[in-house]
Amino acid sequence: MGRYTGPVCRLCRRESTQLFLKGERCFKDKCAVKRRQYVPGQHGPTGRRRKLQGYGLQLREKQKVKRIYGVLERQFRFYFKRAASSKGVTGENLLAILERRLDNVVYRLGFAASRSQARQLVNHGHFTVNGRRVDVPSFQVRKGDVVELSEKTRKNAMIQANLDTAQGRGIPSWLELDGASFKGTVGAMPRREDITMPIQESLIVELYSK
Repeated sequence: MGRYTGPVCRLCRRESTQLFLKGERCFKDKCAVKRRQYVPGQHGPTGRRRKLQGYGLQLREKQKVKRIYGVLERQFRFYFKRAASSKGVTGENLLAILERRLDNVVYRLGFAASRSQARQLVNHGHFTVNGRRVDVPSFQVRKGDVVELSEKTRKNAMIQANLDTAQGRGIPSWLELDGASFKGTVGAMPRREDITMPIQESLIVELYSK
């Protein structure tokens, strides 16, 4: 599967907002969005940006959410169809599905500094779900699932530093972290208020509903 391998700070600048794709750097003054508040490209600093309307706004919102969660178009479209066929509000269902991805849960628990780092840790088999090794980043967790770091990885200094930083910022209310045991529990399903990123999911629903 193809995946973007270029400089991720360009993605944040393209969306004109912080997507938190580069871990700790995003919280410091080195953040590219804070330093260069214009779109990337040779015409970025001086070029005039056309004000987006209608389809343009909807497309940018979809691209932003895809980049936040590291999902490609085909999988994102699959998630949308699944959200639309489920009970409840389609946009909120979509965000809940994205939040329940194992790589996102690993990131939200604080084991990784970014979702891309979390995806790599999951791919390499460093986590188990309910005692079973899972190496699929898109694995959907459920209420009551226990996500645990493997024994061989617990002494990794990077993991411990990530946990210390994450606990200082706080863990989402739908997740419970036991840092001493390197495990987290899905206490509930994610709700819309648990997602603090500036996302307008209604624009995505409008885009795919055309």
